Amino acid sequence: MPAYNGHKSWNQWNVSLWINNDQGAYSDAYSLVKQYGVAKAANILAKTYEGQSTPDGGRYNRTAIYNAIADIL
Repeated sequence: MPAYNGHKSWNQWNVSLWINNDQGAYSDAYSLVKQYGVAKAANILAKTYEGQSTPDGGRYNRTAIYNAIADIL
């Protein structure tokens, strides 16, 4: 399985790229992780982004979001 800049899939890499480089998304994720921890923050963000995609077409899902925010603190 090819790696995508350290991620397991293109989708996980793309979601991480958008969450970690969009000021609003990053601020929201950082605040949620600080307040609730990674697992609960990923659940909250997955519900927030449910049915949405990044501008590049990456699907926001819990796994991709969790991996994007796992090391945010």
